[in-house]
Amino acid sequence: MGNELAGPWERLEKALQAMKERIPFAPRLGIVLGSGLGDFAEGLESKVFIPYADVPSMPEPKVPGHAGRFVFGRLRNFPCAVMQGRVHLYEGHSPEDVVLGVRLLARLGASVVILTNAAGSTHRKLRPGDLMLIEDQINLTGRNPLVGPNDERLGPRFPDMSEIYDASLRELALCVSLRLGIPLFRGVYAGLLGPSYETPAEIKMLERIGADAVGMSTVLEAIALRHMGTRVLGISCITNLGAGLGTVPLDHREVEEVAKKSKSNFSRLLGAIVEEIAGQSV
Repeated sequence: MGNELAGPWERLEKALQAMKERIPFAPRLGIVLGSGLGDFAEGLESKVFIPYADVPSMPEPKVPGHAGRFVFGRLRNFPCAVMQGRVHLYEGHSPEDVVLGVRLLARLGASVVILTNAAGSTHRKLRPGDLMLIEDQINLTGRNPLVGPNDERLGPRFPDMSEIYDASLRELALCVSLRLGIPLFRGVYAGLLGPSYETPAEIKMLERIGADAVGMSTVLEAIALRHMGTRVLGISCITNLGAGLGTVPLDHREVEEVAKKSKSNFSRLLGAIVEEIAGQSV
């Protein structure tokens, strides 16, 4: 059966069976690494790599900074599955394609998924290099992965989104950041379609409606995971000021470069968060 005829559950199960044959354990935690943040996966022990190209129906990213593979391994002896890169709506993918990877993480056994991304700031309080804990989100993509017939095996028809990012996980992340002395700002992430960067007028609008950071990913993944009952934590690496807030034209290479410069604090924070989650026996 071709992808155009298979429903989300059938596609998911086919990909799941193919991956189960190659992974050494069931992950208990999943992590999605955004632009320029993929190096974190290299710190895993006993790594097993599965390129997205080897997974039935799994789309491959074409954007620089997204390696396009699953990495299975242990961090502090805790079984994890990491996505090095993601696909985006602006590449021409459907919402179902965009969320297939995170749905796989949940079906493989991850009860918690940490979503990370590179994002622009909508105000000068957040500067390039800062890390932001996502407290809530605004989906401005005009798309939703739950549109169409609902499959109760994935979740309910009308899932509650009043706490899309798990409150206890957010508290845990803040406690870890204080202990490590790594500033972790709190804010709202707005997801836009892209691929063009926002105009100065759009950045002003985003700040006025309550967004602190903006990007082109994450929001659909978070919706799909909550639909499945998975606990979600979100962290943005602020890589640039939004249009009109700085004097330098926006460039994806700058986004990658700032993310790489921030990888020390990002990796320390993320590693310590995983250690805390492991201690709670998620």
